[in-house]
Amino acid sequence: MTVVQAPPAPAPARRRGVPGRIRVITGVTAAALALLFTALAVGSSSARDGLRVIGRDAGPQVVATAGLYLALSDMDAQVANALVMGDGYATQRREALAQYERRRSEANQALLKAFQLSGDDPAERRTVQSVLDGLGRYERLAGQALLLDERSGHAPGPPPAQVVATYRQATDLMRMVLLPQAYNLTLENGTIVRRTYDDKALVLPLLRAAVAVAGLVALGCLLWLQVFLARRFRRLFGPALLVATVAAAVATVAGVSVLGQDQEALREAKRSGFDSVLTLARTRAISNSMQGDQSRYLLDKERADTYEHTFLDKSQSVYYLAAGNLEAYQAKVAAGDQRILGLLGPELIGPRGQDVVAAYERFQAADAGFRELALSGRANEAVAQRLGQATRAFDAYDRAVVALAGQHENAFERAIGHGEGVLDNLWRLLPFAIGGIGLLLVAGVWPRLKEYR
Repeated sequence: MTVVQAPPAPAPARRRGVPGRIRVITGVTAAALALLFTALAVGSSSARDGLRVIGRDAGPQVVATAGLYLALSDMDAQVANALVMGDGYATQRREALAQYERRRSEANQALLKAFQLSGDDPAERRTVQSVLDGLGRYERLAGQALLLDERSGHAPGPPPAQVVATYRQATDLMRMVLLPQAYNLTLENGTIVRRTYDDKALVLPLLRAAVAVAGLVALGCLLWLQVFLARRFRRLFGPALLVATVAAAVATVAGVSVLGQDQEALREAKRSGFDSVLTLARTRAISNSMQGDQSRYLLDKERADTYEHTFLDKSQSVYYLAAGNLEAYQAKVAAGDQRILGLLGPELIGPRGQDVVAAYERFQAADAGFRELALSGRANEAVAQRLGQATRAFDAYDRAVVALAGQHENAFERAIGHGEGVLDNLWRLLPFAIGGIGLLLVAGVWPRLKEYR
């Protein structure tokens, strides 16, 4: 009789399903880790893009473009200074004309940067071209006024009527066309920075939350895998998976922290750095134009009242105190009224801010002094006061504003540098974290799967 040996009993279904479940849980865990690292990569890339645009690209270019307004206004101020000097201040006239040439070069450089920043925007390119064309016309008129003035050989004070008429055409072109266009150009370019900041202020918190959620999901999957293996194989948690869990937790916390620091760095760079630097650049430009109004007040008797009111308007835009005329305004400035609004209002915090206030008070006091001389008919003394004490007071005020702007520039650079630094550290560690956690995951699961072979 033939004995037929029965086939071996099939492995229990539960035993056959364990490797499959291990692979499924491991796959889900790997997918969760991949999601975590993707969120980290996207978040850090978005933060770096914001830091680049605001800190290294558009931000500095916009500030440089803001210098266009300063350069143009100072060009016109230096022409007015040279005209009012007559033949009594040869050395200072040469200095004024040299400053005019320097400012013209700065204006051309700023326009070049504005053109580069405009990209493919046809409206901005047209504005830049319009400023270039207008600047050429202004230079021709200013050159004619200076040549006529030099030929006239007049004493310090108002030049001949022909000189004044030619200069009026030049200064009207500057004040009514070029300076408004330059200011609008800065505003248009500033939208790039504002748009970038607004986008990152909205996106970065969402990406930070995505990193936190992805990290929690990955940690949950790692714990799920370890609990499953511990229960199935009746062993303690594997050291490789424990280390992988700790590494994933560290990566999550580090990612959330870095994105939070970058979000704060962008906020600090934009509000305490970029905005203040741009405001102070505009303050310097308007203040420089005020200085030009002082010379225009002396050289054009018919428009003296207009230039006095223009000086008051600009003074109030920079350092606002309610007053109906220049005399009342300067009395309030001298009294030390602290209810300051205007461009400088939010910036006058700390010792450097108080230095600006003190220097501004001296500048306004010097302005009042030279106007008294002009009103009393002492033209030569008024010119001497304008070119002497008033100029020194303005230079001290301008240096104080520059020092305050430097403080904000330092804050801007620190914020951008800190944001880029923490991102660099994260990017240096991220590849090691990805590779290390992946190897630890394999090392924790592979021995268990081998038991089924």
